[in-house]
Amino acid sequence: MPELPEVETVRRTLEKLVGERITSMAVGRKGLHMARKPPRGALRKLIGARITGLRRIGKYLLVDTDRPQSILAHLGMTGRLRIHRKGDPRANHTHLVIGFGERELRFVDPRRFGQLDVVTRPNEREHVGLAVLGPDPLTDGLDTRTLFTIAKQRKVTLKALVLDQGVIAGMGNIYASEALWRAKLRPTTRSNRLTSQSTAKLAAAVREVLSRALDHNGTTFSDFVDADGREGDNEEYLWVYGREGMPCRRCRTSIRKSVQQGRATYYCPTCQTP
Repeated sequence: MPELPEVETVRRTLEKLVGERITSMAVGRKGLHMARKPPRGALRKLIGARITGLRRIGKYLLVDTDRPQSILAHLGMTGRLRIHRKGDPRANHTHLVIGFGERELRFVDPRRFGQLDVVTRPNEREHVGLAVLGPDPLTDGLDTRTLFTIAKQRKVTLKALVLDQGVIAGMGNIYASEALWRAKLRPTTRSNRLTSQSTAKLAAAVREVLSRALDHNGTTFSDFVDADGREGDNEEYLWVYGREGMPCRRCRTSIRKSVQQGRATYYCPTCQTP
C-alpha cells in the first residue's frame, strides 16, 4: 500500500499540471469499496476550472482548483494517478479521467480500495478521512512531548502506535518497521513503557525513514509508480523490511519476521531491545 513517501512522490510529479484547465471529466460507474461512489455531479462541475496546486495530508492527495472545491484522492492498496496522452489506451479499472486538452490524469485502481471525493476549502478537514488524522511528520512536524503523552496513555504495541493515523498521519507498514529498527525499539513493546528519551529517538527515526524514502522516490514492491509511470528505488535501501533471515545492518544478527494485526513485521532480536 502506498505510504507517505509514495504519495508525496506522486504529488511532486503531478505539479506539472498546475495552471492547466480541466476540459473534460469522465467518472467510472463502479464504486470504490472503502467509500461512497465518486460524486459524479460534483466532479463534472469542475470542468473549466484551473488547477492551482497539489497538496498532501497524510496519505491523501488534494488537487486544488481556482474554485472553492478540491479533488481528494486516496490511492488505497493498488491505486495509481498517472498522466497520459489523450489517445493512450485506457487500462481496466479506470475510475476517473480528468482531461487537460491533449493530456489526461487517470485514476486506476484494480482492487478498488482507493477513494475519490470533492471537498470544499477551507473546510476540507471536515471530510471523514481527514478529520481523524494526526500530525503529518514531514509537513507538521512530530512533537516529542505530545507523542510521549499519547504513548503513556495507551497500552498498545509500538507497532500499533506508529501505524495509528490519528497519532502519525501517513505512516504505514513498511516505514513502521524501518522506524522502530532505526530507534532500536522492539515492535511488540507496549507504548506505555516508552521513556522520554526513547520517544525522542522514535520521533527522529520516523522523520528520518520517511525523508530517506522520499529521497529515493518511494518503495515499489508491485504496484506503486509515480505520475509519470516510474517506480520508486527505495527497496534496495531498506534497513529491515523484507529482509527476513538476512544479517542485520547493525549487528549482523539474522532479521526475524512476525505477524502483528495481520501484517508482516520485521525486526532484529538483538538490536531492538524489548
